[in-house]
Amino acid sequence: MSRPLCFVLMPFGKKPDAAGLMVDFDAVYRELIAPAIDAAGLDSLRADEEQGGGIIHKPMFERLMLCEYAVADLTTANANVFYELGVRHAARPWSTVLIFAEGARLPFDVALLRGVPYRLTPAGLPADDPAARQLLIERLHEARDPKPDSPVFQLIEGWRTPDIDRLKTDVFRDRVRYSAQIKERLAAARRHAQGAEMLRSIQRDLGPIEDVESGVVIDLFLSYRAVKAWDGMIALVEGMSGPLAATVMVQEQFALALNRAGQGERAELVLKELLERRGPSSETYGILGRVYKDRWEDALRRGEDHLARGLLDNAIGAYLRGFEADWRDAYPGINAVTLMELRDPPDPRRDRLVPIVAYAVARRIAAGKPDYWDHATRLELGVLARDEQGAMAALGDALAVVRESWEPETTVRNLRLIREARERRGDAVSWAGDLERALERRAGQT
Repeated sequence: MSRPLCFVLMPFGKKPDAAGLMVDFDAVYRELIAPAIDAAGLDSLRADEEQGGGIIHKPMFERLMLCEYAVADLTTANANVFYELGVRHAARPWSTVLIFAEGARLPFDVALLRGVPYRLTPAGLPADDPAARQLLIERLHEARDPKPDSPVFQLIEGWRTPDIDRLKTDVFRDRVRYSAQIKERLAAARRHAQGAEMLRSIQRDLGPIEDVESGVVIDLFLSYRAVKAWDGMIALVEGMSGPLAATVMVQEQFALALNRAGQGERAELVLKELLERRGPSSETYGILGRVYKDRWEDALRRGEDHLARGLLDNAIGAYLRGFEADWRDAYPGINAVTLMELRDPPDPRRDRLVPIVAYAVARRIAAGKPDYWDHATRLELGVLARDEQGAMAALGDALAVVRESWEPETTVRNLRLIREARERRGDAVSWAGDLERALERRAGQT
């Protein structure tokens, strides 16, 4: 996997500083900044010079928001660099490192921010300064820790990180604007029996993926998911631009595709690396739980009972950590409860967890615009509680908001596991099969 990207905000070519010295910023990048970024274990991505229009182009905004790390050279107080730094500070609470040439006069608003000074020669070239390079390397390492370096997040109480990395994948298409023609072609492919081949044709027409705007790429990515073309998802990630491929949402869905394509161990590595890099996440842990769950079922089919029990416990642990990372996200919570029910004997923690999961999903629904997974969670809770009336009501709500066939198929799989486990214990529920059949019919209509 490629290393995390560090976006560099700085002037280009030769520009005069406040004292009239012509600074060779290309040399500063080449001899100081890029080597330090490489030594810090990152890949550098320098901003392209923007021409005309008076505003930053869309790709620039994407880099500012999507690159995990950034270095901003404030020497000469370049207006473009400060505008870009402002966007970055509003979008990212941490991971932005400031540098400036010694003697540079910084504007008041940034003069007090912690920066890395470097020396220039009388010719405007970066001096051979190992201490400055080492300090920049150290600051880049420190930027991996989630400690706010943005004054916006430090000073404005309640300022929240924009939902960039972890866009709700199922509604992403409704939140981006791009070619209506491409959007309709992708939608038509998702509805077609030969959807995977149609999507591959669209991708060929788009040309090099790294040059295609992110909205189109992500819609194509999720469209491959909708038609279960896992290899298409995997190949697409490998062709994406670095900043887009490195986003949390893409990496999570990449791991999901790897798992569905039978590469569970690789999926596990991707998710663990993401957790190491970004910290606990309900979504990341939820997908990791699914990886362990699939491997548990495979072990059961092979008759490896001891391995299966260990993998089941791993799955429960991952889902539980996901729910604990964000109590508002009921998805990992309901999966933890369901798998606790499947243990032999059942995990007694499920009785304490069910009311918490039920409250979490109730609050999500009350907040407005519930999605399929909210109602599917209520449905599973109804089955677990043997509440036929509640389960049937949730079933109707879930069927009405199905978007893609794999959604009800996933719920059917969970319900079947619960039913079979109870049947083995002589604790069958007569109406449980009706729910599965209704969901299977709806999957076939999608």
